[in-house]
Amino acid sequence: MDRTQSKTLAALWMAGWLSLTVIVAVAGREAAREINLFQLMEMRSILGFLMLYPLIHASGGFGAMRTARLPQHIARNLIHYGAQFGWFFALTLIPIGQVVAIEFTMPIWTAILAATFLGERMTIWKIAAIVLGIVGVVVIVRPAAGEINPGQLVALAAAVGFGVSVAMVKSLTRTEQTLAILFWMLVVQSAAGLLPALYVWTWPPAHIWGWVVVIAFCGTVSHYCMARAMLHADATVVIPMDFLRVPLSAAAGWLIYSERLDLFTVLGAALILTGNLLNLKPNPSTKASVQS
Repeated sequence: MDRTQSKTLAALWMAGWLSLTVIVAVAGREAAREINLFQLMEMRSILGFLMLYPLIHASGGFGAMRTARLPQHIARNLIHYGAQFGWFFALTLIPIGQVVAIEFTMPIWTAILAATFLGERMTIWKIAAIVLGIVGVVVIVRPAAGEINPGQLVALAAAVGFGVSVAMVKSLTRTEQTLAILFWMLVVQSAAGLLPALYVWTWPPAHIWGWVVVIAFCGTVSHYCMARAMLHADATVVIPMDFLRVPLSAAAGWLIYSERLDLFTVLGAALILTGNLLNLKPNPSTKASVQS
């Protein structure tokens, strides 16, 4: 496995991730206008698997995808499936920039889960990050103003689900190849969504197939780009690059759908991103132990 440390390579892989995830958001909204989300996600998983197969074949075939951690793959991908469903659903209810801003609370929930279930130490920076993240969500959602959109709550639930998924995939990367993680993601999610998709199935119009192919390709390759970026640089280098998704998604919403972000969303997003930056500060005790 190529683990060459290079910030330049990490930045290039992250540029691919950023571009592809913005495209997925736009394509997902367009496709979800005309077909059921269960069907959309099933088509995305099956097409993604077909697109991934050449890499699987080149890496030794299905035999190389064997794993001793199948229960963890299943659990992680069922949670990820639910979070992804909520994310696509939220795209049909609220502006793209707002969905992505709320999604960035994901590291906050990951930190809470790691402290609760994995015994990770809560530093003052992590606590500050959690507080800022929660305040940021409250600013965006504005419960006191009576303006809560169900899409905001769906996006928040999706962010929590993604947080759980990220914590689990981080554990998987210790023993599993990037390709194997993607393989089991597509297999488990295809199996999970098969019956619901068949129940609601209607043959999509020709133009919808185009959007679904875009979602399948960009969604699958974007995960690969992120995983490759993580191989070439530490998370403290890679994750701040991902923050560009908020302004890029907002710009896409403005250019394509004439969506405008209000001051509350901008302020809330700034608080959430500031919290994420604080969460990246190294633990002094850990740093000292590494140096010793």
